[in-house]
Amino acid sequence: MGKEHWDTYVDWNPWHGCTKISAGCKYCYVYRQDEMYGSNIASSICRKTGAFYLPMKKKRDRSYKIPSNKIVFTCFTSDFLLKDADEWRTECWQMMKERSDLWFYFFTKRIDRLKQCLPSDWGDGYDNVIIGCTVENQDRADFRLPIFNELPIKHKSIIVSPLLEHVDISSYLNDTIEEVAVGGESGVNARPCDYDWILDLRRQCVERDIPFRFHQTGAYFKKDGKMYRVKRRYQIEQAIKAGIDYKIGEYLIPENVDYWVYKEKEPKEGKP
Repeated sequence: MGKEHWDTYVDWNPWHGCTKISAGCKYCYVYRQDEMYGSNIASSICRKTGAFYLPMKKKRDRSYKIPSNKIVFTCFTSDFLLKDADEWRTECWQMMKERSDLWFYFFTKRIDRLKQCLPSDWGDGYDNVIIGCTVENQDRADFRLPIFNELPIKHKSIIVSPLLEHVDISSYLNDTIEEVAVGGESGVNARPCDYDWILDLRRQCVERDIPFRFHQTGAYFKKDGKMYRVKRRYQIEQAIKAGIDYKIGEYLIPENVDYWVYKEKEPKEGKP
């Protein structure tokens, strides 16, 4: 992926650490990274980070460190709905609301907790918050997606990753779903991902005219009956080269969603 794509995105991890709750968590990349960098705190222990107030931080000229019109990947080294972070979440919702010139995007395996975690002024959803429900197998799809479909969220994505088996989500695809993103598992212990599973999920999306994105192959990728070991640095590249994305436009954004509707709110230079 070219640098012009990554420049659209910013990472914000207000807390770090998470507990494993389902099959997709078995080889969690957060645990792997903590081990790689020699963290002396267990990955299961959730702790607030120094980046907690990043969306509100400003430069010397009083402009925001995160400029307008960025998509902010939120809480990717934890889960935004983790119970251990309940005491901190209210401030995060407030920052998201105040920075209405940004898009905040978080994935969760705890969609069943969203209703009790929402701010009092949520209504039918904040305009600038995208929520992705993560599923990894049929069992979790059948548990999480019915809940997801009933929740008041203005921008919904389904993240089928790490894809561990053939999954049928066709009955959960409706006109509130803006994108389905699919990928295999990374890491030395990764479980295989079969290209046929990917193609069938694509078929399900195309039949309902929902944008589909194949975002990474995973470390062990099966295609035409042959298993491939794909190095980490090529997993995204190879997924893009497959050329099977559907209705995904510039900057890997679904064509049917305008993520720049707040552009007119961009602060003037030198002012917040």
